[in-house]
Order: sequence, then structure tokens, then C-alpha cells
Amino acid sequence: MIEPRFLAGLGVLVLLTISPGADMALIARITIARGRGAAFVTSLGICSGLLVHATASALGLSVILATSAEAFTVVKIAGAAYLTYLGVRSLRDSFRDVDVSDTQLLRPGTSFLQGLLNNVLNPKVAVFYLTFLPQFIDPSGNVLAQSLAFALAHGVMGIVWLSAYAYVLARMSALFERRGVRRWLERITGTVLVGLGARLALERR
Repeated sequence: MIEPRFLAGLGVLVLLTISPGADMALIARITIARGRGAAFVTSLGICSGLLVHATASALGLSVILATSAEAFTVVKIAGAAYLTYLGVRSLRDSFRDVDVSDTQLLRPGTSFLQGLLNNVLNPKVAVFYLTFLPQFIDPSGNVLAQSLAFALAHGVMGIVWLSAYAYVLARMSALFERRGVRRWLERITGTVLVGLGARLALERR
């Protein structure tokens, strides 16, 4: 029988999963530029990052981010720089003479790595796994196992949600096959990523 505490934690994770943020902005960029297949691989990378956060939280490594302003700032700036890099790259590609859909001939491993870094370099996720999620973990049990169980559940939610999101975006993108429209969509997602990077850089703990 599943404990009510665990079910409550799953409910919180559902809300966190569907909340707009850097992960959804990245998926939008990947879907428009490379298609649903690449977006799915990216979502696998994003959700794999959750296992990293869960393990770090259970082992106490995330305490450093929660208690050290310097460590938090370093990770925050790294994440902001990465988001800004992705956004600027999208904007740059949208102004090239070739179609933006042809500019990202990257291996699946690159898409996976982009998703993984996008999630791991987000200190807000690390702090969430350390300060909020433990409320739904039984301290008398195996903390690491429970943390990983939450991360796996969160990962499944993320893959389902982001895959559905990418599917809708791909269908919408198919309605705007003209090169000019696709470029503008790429510019919009690039601008959003740069904006998220700036917001993360200015974020306080």
C-alpha cells in the first residue's frame, strides 16, 4: 500500500512538472529546430538530471547549495550562462541563410547532454529536492531509495509531459512550414531562453 505521504509528494511533483520554466523553453527550441525525436532525447536528458539531484540530496551534497551562498552563486551563474548560450545560439541560427531546421545536425548524445546540463545546472531544482521534497520522505526508512523513487516518478511525469508538449509544438510548427515563420518561432524561443538565463542570474536563494 502506498503511503499518503508519498502520494502527497507525487501531487507536488505533478504541479512542478507542468510549471513553465527553462526545461519547457529548451524543449520548444529543440522541437522547432530539430523535431520531436530530438526533443524526446532532450527530455530523457532533463529527467536524468532529476536522478542526479535526488542522489545529491540524499547524500547531503545539496546541503552545500542550500547553505553556501558562494556555491549557490557559482551554480546559478553557470546555469544562467548555459541558458543564455542556448538562447543566443537560437537567435544566431534564426538569422542564417539556411533553414533553421537544417542548422542543428547534431548527434542524439548532444541533445541528451543539453537536457541533462539544463536540469543539473538549475540550482532551484537542487534546493527543491533538498528543502521541500524531504517533507514527504520517511526518515526512518531508506532515504536514498525514497529519494530515487520520487526522482523516477518525477522523471516519468516529465517525459510524458514534455513529449506531449513537443508533439503539440510539432503539430503547430507543421502549420507554419514557411521559412520566415519558423525563423520567428526560433527567435521567440531564443529570446525566452535568454530571458530565463537573466532571471536565473538575478535570482536570490
